[in-house]
Parts: sequence; C-alpha cells; structure tokens
Amino acid sequence: MATLKDVVDLVHGWYPPATADSWDAVGLVYGDPEQPVKRILLAVDPTPQVAAEAAEWKADLLLVHHPLFLKGVHGVAATTPKGRTLHTLAKADCALLTAHTNADQAVGGVSEAFAVALGLKDLRPIVPAPSEPLDKLTVFVPADAAAPVRAAVAEAGAGRIGDYDFASFTSAPGEGRFRPLDGATPMIGTVGELATVEEVRVEVVLPRSRRAGVVRAMLSAHPYEEPAYDVVEVADPQLVEVGTGRIGSVEPTTLAGFAEVVAAALPSTHHGVRVAGDPERPVRRVAVCGGAGDFLLDRLAGSDADVYVTSDLRHHPAAEFLEKGGPALVDVAHWAAEWTWLPVVDGLLRDALGDAVETRVSAISTDPWTMHL
Repeated sequence: MATLKDVVDLVHGWYPPATADSWDAVGLVYGDPEQPVKRILLAVDPTPQVAAEAAEWKADLLLVHHPLFLKGVHGVAATTPKGRTLHTLAKADCALLTAHTNADQAVGGVSEAFAVALGLKDLRPIVPAPSEPLDKLTVFVPADAAAPVRAAVAEAGAGRIGDYDFASFTSAPGEGRFRPLDGATPMIGTVGELATVEEVRVEVVLPRSRRAGVVRAMLSAHPYEEPAYDVVEVADPQLVEVGTGRIGSVEPTTLAGFAEVVAAALPSTHHGVRVAGDPERPVRRVAVCGGAGDFLLDRLAGSDADVYVTSDLRHHPAAEFLEKGGPALVDVAHWAAEWTWLPVVDGLLRDALGDAVETRVSAISTDPWTMHL
C-alpha cells in the first residue's frame, strides 16, 4: 500500500521543491506522511468546492498547482474560504500537496504540458534554467600516485556527471621538470638539482560550490609539496530541457487557424481565446507559457516565434509589444492553460503506482470568470 510519503517523494522527484521560486510555497501543506493513500484527486486550485469534491470522493490526497497559503497566516479558522478548504480536507482526512513554480519549469511540467496539448514539436525552453556552475580541475601527478589523487577528489565531490560519479580523464604520460630550492623537502629530486619525472595529467569536473574542498583533497593526497594544477570555470552550454516557457514548431498554418487549434485543445471557459494580430499571419513557430506570461514579452520581441500563447495579458504591455512588431498574441484563461498539466501528472502517478492508487482529475472549473456577454 502506498503512503503519503511515497507519493510526495514521487512528486518531488518530478518537480523538485528546490527549483521553486523563492517567494513560492510548495510541498506538503497538510497530512501525515505515514498515512495510506488509495485515492488522489488532482486540481489547479484548492478552492472550497474542490475540497468538497475531494471529501465526497473520499480522496486521501488533493494534489494542486496553486498554493492554498501563498502568504503567511496567523490562523486557519473556518470563517475564511482558505480556512474552510483546510477544515473540509482535515475532516475528511485528506492531505494537501502543492506543486507550483517547481512544476512550471520542469520536464513534464506545466508549460511543457501546455505546449504538447497545442501540438508543438521540438520543444526547448524560452529561458533555459541555469545549470549548476561547474569547474574543471587539471592536476599533474606521478603515474603511480594518480589513483589515490583521483579517489580523493571524487570523495570530495568531483567527477559527478549526471547519473555517473568518479568520472575523470587521465592523459598519456609526459615529463614534469622542477628544481627544488633551499627550504624544500622534495619527495623526488635533490635541492639545487634539476629533476625530471614521468607524470600524467588528471582532469575532473566538479560543482563550483565544492571547489575549495576538492582542491584541499587533491593537495592532501598529492605526493608533491607544491603540485602543479589549475582550476577553470566551465561555460554553461544551456542544453538543459528545464526552463521557463516553451518554444516549438507546428505544421504551417495561419494565426486564425492556430487560434482554432488552441480553442479546441483547452477546456471550455467563458474567457475564451483572445487573439491579437493579423488573422492571416503565417504561423510556424509558437511560444507558450502556462499561467501569467507577460514577463516574457521583452524576451520574445526579437525571437523567431510567430505567436505567443499565454494568460493574463494586460492592455498596455500587449499593445506596446505588438507595436514593436513582435509575435502575434493569443490570450487564454489562466486555469485552462494550467489544467493541461493535470492529465500529465495523472498519467505519471498511474504509471508509478499502478493499481495501488486510484487517481482522478477534478471536473470542477475553477476559472473565476462565469459570464461573457
């Protein structure tokens, strides 16, 4: 039987909390990690209506995108909507788990699910997430001492590449030359005389945060008093699939035709699909961002995108963006865009947990707009 901790570990593995924005509030909001989980309800918003659905369905966990408590609170009395939501879940013994900005940028996250739902191919982030800064250490060491030096730097945190550790490269032997001066106590050679030693070149990558510890470990393991080594900073290749928004290709169409695709792909809302641009404009490249995405307008102004699809676009930023000759704009309901992520998470949970857990995507629309005249 799956426990709440099992499910939380899965979700955090897909959407690590450490990748969330600093202002965000993600993770387990309510529940005992050891409690069993047989039913999981998924929704965009933890509203009182969604909490009531979870309770009525006897869900053990409500997994949502938007946080219930984004700002600090001093009480959770049932006299407020958020308090009523939590009380409803607590009475039903239903846990609450949030994956917000940590799910926005991830592979299989909100923006990627949105892009796939609209038929985009060859996806890449609009703004790639920065990789962990890396250094490369190169050190020259006598061939018979190379193994302990490699082991020492690996134990200190160097040589980790993806799912591999203890990774390093050793070049063919060369000649090291030096002359010990007065005050030196050389392991090899004599003070005042030039010495030649067969050495190998050892290279290893390491997280920049581990630089001092790795260098200290190398110096400690190296047989020389004054080893020859260098540390260089490695450029970020920006090849990661994680990042803000997505940009990709679609079959050639027009802006009007693509807008029809968007409308058909998303759940129906009173907001509908708003379009800014020439309906006959050719569309081949599309950028998307789940949720409110006007913060990317400047980034996309000079891109190769023909259209940008997002939510909550404001009058002046949108008008000024179009005046600069940027991509056409398609504005959709915030809830509808992020809803496309729920079936993706539902599939991941089903694949990971099998028949042990029953999952369901909430049928309640939590889009706040209820009329369009």
